[in-house]
Amino acid sequence: MTRTRLTLLLTAAVVAAVMALAARRSAPAPGTATPGMATVTGVVDGDTLHVRLAGRSERVRLIGIDTPESVKPRTPVECFAKEASARTHALLPAGTTVRLVRDVEARDRYGRLLAYVYRPSDGLFVNLALARDGYAAPLTIPPNVAHSGEFAAASGQARLARRGLWAACGGPHERGSGGAAAARAGAGANEQAVAPP
Repeated sequence: MTRTRLTLLLTAAVVAAVMALAARRSAPAPGTATPGMATVTGVVDGDTLHVRLAGRSERVRLIGIDTPESVKPRTPVECFAKEASARTHALLPAGTTVRLVRDVEARDRYGRLLAYVYRPSDGLFVNLALARDGYAAPLTIPPNVAHSGEFAAASGQARLARRGLWAACGGPHERGSGGAAAARAGAGANEQAVAPP
């Protein structure tokens, strides 16, 4: 082997070792793993779950949608909240494997993991299904906007077809069973950028 080849081989080995070390150092620290496959351990309400991810328990907030409040402290139960929570329980019973996909921000101000949730068994996009079936309204909070157009369109179709909370309440976030205020607010009222619960 010539001296030039030996130098090239040693240089390649050093470069490979440096790259491997850099990759190891850039890997997420324990507890900050990038979302991926997880197992549902419980449902808090229509848009919040508990999962087991990388050996840790995580609270997950579904990005881009908002269901009526059912468990928020010092907040009355909103119209269609129990139905939305029951629907999420039905879609994601404990033990269900889910794929979590993040957008720009990993966590909200409450420390919850922010994710688009997919059910790998049948490919169901849970966030979208809840909006399409009238259990959730769109909630666009930049910079997490990858699917905001899909959620707005699905929710608009649910509203026009009077599915779910659109039939029962006239729109999102009404107490009791009325919904007159939401009906008076107009079609764009469901696209407010507000802080998640």
